Amino acid sequence: MGAEGFWDDSERAATVSAEHSRASRRLEMFNSLQGDVEDLDGLAEMAAEDASLQDEVDEQIASVEERLATLEEQRLFSGRYDAGDALVTVNAGAGGTDAQDWAEMVLRMLMRWAERRGFQVELLEVSEGEEAGIKSATFQASGENAYGLYGAERGVHRLVRLSPFDSAHRRQTSFAGVEVAPVVKDTGEVEINEDDLQVDTYRASGAGGQHVNKTDSAVRITHRPSGIVVQCQNERSQSSNRATAMAMLRAKLLERKERERQEEIAAEKGEAQNVNFGSQIRSYVLHPYTMVKDHRTGFEMGDVQRVLDGDLDGFVRALLLAAAASGE
Repeated sequence: MGAEGFWDDSERAATVSAEHSRASRRLEMFNSLQGDVEDLDGLAEMAAEDASLQDEVDEQIASVEERLATLEEQRLFSGRYDAGDALVTVNAGAGGTDAQDWAEMVLRMLMRWAERRGFQVELLEVSEGEEAGIKSATFQASGENAYGLYGAERGVHRLVRLSPFDSAHRRQTSFAGVEVAPVVKDTGEVEINEDDLQVDTYRASGAGGQHVNKTDSAVRITHRPSGIVVQCQNERSQSSNRATAMAMLRAKLLERKERERQEEIAAEKGEAQNVNFGSQIRSYVLHPYTMVKDHRTGFEMGDVQRVLDGDLDGFVRALLLAAAASGE
């Protein structure tokens, strides 16, 4: 960073500067952790002679374990785009109104998780359900390792509960799908032919003021070769929504390209790799008992409401550790 001419290329300089900040934070955390661990020996000896110090020792151990877990988690991100931002899309699956209501619950859960981790969250598009909930929604989570973390949520989320939309209050199973794509600034990684695009404008729905309701500012782009559809309605101008939608399309095309590359590597190794969006990754059961269970790792929690309020760290960490252990 101190080299002559470094700041001439502002885009590259910003990238290197951000990487330097991340490395500095990790080093500072490591040094602090190392110092506290060394202090623990002396503190433990003092507590052996003075029982009143035991609470302080326990607090110090808990703090060390928590920070060590955070550093261990960061070590698990080795993918090309893991450190960057994430584009997260939630789609209602089978189950009618119940599924659309469930999709909105999943959207809230994932956005609450982002806020818990200190990420910036921007809701880009929401398609409302006919009676309740949403048909689909997309948001961007910006922060360190956002894509690496949200990759663990990719797949189908299954809900079992007594339906609030059924007059007989019968048990209903609903599904919501989660797609995750990396947000990249280098647009050269994905080439898009304008002739392959179908661009539609429409009037944005839902809350948003008089401007949203009176102009066709929302933009929907269909990429004909892949069938990928993206839309954006959060900006006030059609041009801004189009630019955001194009960035979303690049992210989804890049994710598909990366997924195909992983499938090729797995095939060369003779491994069967389940990378299908249709794979059911987790069940949330509200009746006849309460339990959230991840089918990939077996990790489970009995407090469903806590999970739905965004407490996903345990599930994600279990998957990252399992992936690291298997060498994926």
